[in-house]
Amino acid sequence: MSRMPRYFFGIACIGLVASTVSADDKPAEKVTFKDHVLPIFRAKCGSCHNANDRKGGLILDSYAGMMEGGSSGGVVEGGDPDASYLWGLITHESEPKMPPNADKLPEAELALIRTWIEGGLLETMDSKAKVSDKPSLAKVEIAPGQRPAEVAMPSRYFGDPTIVPPHANAVTALAVSPWAPLAAVSGHRQVTIFNSQSLDVLGVLPFPEGQPEIIRFSPAGDLLLVGGGRGGAAGKVVVFDVRTGERKIEVGDEYDSVLSADISPDQTMIALGGPKRMLRVYSTATGELLYEKKKHTDWITAVAFSPDGVLLATGDRANGLIVWEAHTGQIFYDLIGHKGAISDVSWRPDSNVLASASEDGNVKLWDMNNGAEVKNWGAHGGGAMSLDYTRDGQLVSVGRDKVARLWNGDGAKVRDFGGLADLGMEVAYDAESKRIMAGDWTGTLIIWNADDAAELGRMDTNPPTLAMRIEKTSQVFAAVSGEAQEKTAQFTAMQKEIADRQAAAEKALADAAAMAEKAKQAAAAKAAAEQEQKARAEALAKTMESLKQAQAKAATDQEALTKAAQTLAAAEEALAKAKQAFESAAKNKESAQTALTEAQKAATTVEAAMVESQ
Repeated sequence: MSRMPRYFFGIACIGLVASTVSADDKPAEKVTFKDHVLPIFRAKCGSCHNANDRKGGLILDSYAGMMEGGSSGGVVEGGDPDASYLWGLITHESEPKMPPNADKLPEAELALIRTWIEGGLLETMDSKAKVSDKPSLAKVEIAPGQRPAEVAMPSRYFGDPTIVPPHANAVTALAVSPWAPLAAVSGHRQVTIFNSQSLDVLGVLPFPEGQPEIIRFSPAGDLLLVGGGRGGAAGKVVVFDVRTGERKIEVGDEYDSVLSADISPDQTMIALGGPKRMLRVYSTATGELLYEKKKHTDWITAVAFSPDGVLLATGDRANGLIVWEAHTGQIFYDLIGHKGAISDVSWRPDSNVLASASEDGNVKLWDMNNGAEVKNWGAHGGGAMSLDYTRDGQLVSVGRDKVARLWNGDGAKVRDFGGLADLGMEVAYDAESKRIMAGDWTGTLIIWNADDAAELGRMDTNPPTLAMRIEKTSQVFAAVSGEAQEKTAQFTAMQKEIADRQAAAEKALADAAAMAEKAKQAAAAKAAAEQEQKARAEALAKTMESLKQAQAKAATDQEALTKAAQTLAAAEEALAKAKQAFESAAKNKESAQTALTEAQKAATTVEAAMVESQ
């Protein structure tokens, strides 16, 4: 049941009661913040929510602080306690309960606070009542794919997480702004907002309703839809203002968690579905239910408006895939083909093609001109879990095979993106920075560069508080400082060692230069010695040649001498004979004369030989 009927019923009752009051009756005493509510908050909440200790960014010990609200936006709505975030916390109907780890406030104090909210949030007896308008969203006129004049980004830090669990939980929801470097991922009863380029955490939006199961940015990028709840207990869809983090509207009063939801491009309708198998479409202007359809036979797991706002696609766990006329709720197509649960749907930017992912592992493309299946391919072994059309008509998907993939518009694979630790749960494409991000069952969220599949970073789905981050940074700084001192000492020692080595090197260089000079001199001396040796060798060679020639001449002379000796011997023999002849010549003159003549001839011959030998 929506709050709007209860609101009008309350007004009618007030009118009836007022008609029974006589003019003489005294008006009821005003309940003010200063006189009645402030004492309660000081006693029960002041230790955590004061100007010095703004837990959750909320101050309750001053009227101005109360009206400013907390990290998640305003906490009280004048005239409507049920729409006031604070009321759900102090009655323990929502998380985090206030006061924490304690019983809720006494009924008398709760009644006083409720009366104060209903009375218009009076500060003092002289104050004027503040009655807020019911939350609604203005209809927007924006063509599909048209960039808004002003791109929405958070104007402030949305605040620390209200819960920091010891372990990461599965990534059950993920979305990226169509026009800004902004992403949102599910956490434990909260949604973490971060810059998709720098990966800086921009704050956390509390979702005390339960586990976020679906997150979507509006086509203009200025609203963030979050749907979820507690399984088997309650479900709701909340729309946040991207700039302020304020809760703009809440729809749905489900008895089970909302598994999927979407907001129409003109921001006039919100569609949701879940385990109750009922498609419900609400007005964002009044919060009233426009229509509901019970065509699905199992849990509704996928809901998406077409970019032009004309059609609405829904899928269920029993393979059912239906396309509706968004404004009338009439069935447009009943698409039959998948053999497993429908896990996700996404529209091509021109609204002419619907893509569906299924637990059967396939991705199918459906033509909205005739409802025909135009493409089918096996995308992920074990099941395709999530998919998202890109601005240029490509597709990204992730599945149970732990891999994210980028596909061309015709289903041809472009590349894989690995690194997930477990089965892939959610995938999204950041058109502004050309990045792909995917989350898995273990809570791992990885960001890749779409062009080359390079991993750019990882995000914590349940980030620590700012104080925890500061403490960790301080610890890291202390460790780094100690390490820096140690490194400084090491650096000083290294500098000394380098200086010593440089001095030794310079000495070695000087010694080497001296040795080189000595080597140069030795080389010169060696060259001179070699030159001298060469000259001596040449002289020796000449001497040897002269000696050889002398030896040859000596041999020749020896031969001549031998001949001369032989001739001399012959002459001596002849002389002897001549002597004998001479001696006999005395006896025989004629014989002597003849012998003398022969001796003279021999002497002449010897003389000639002697001359020749000289």
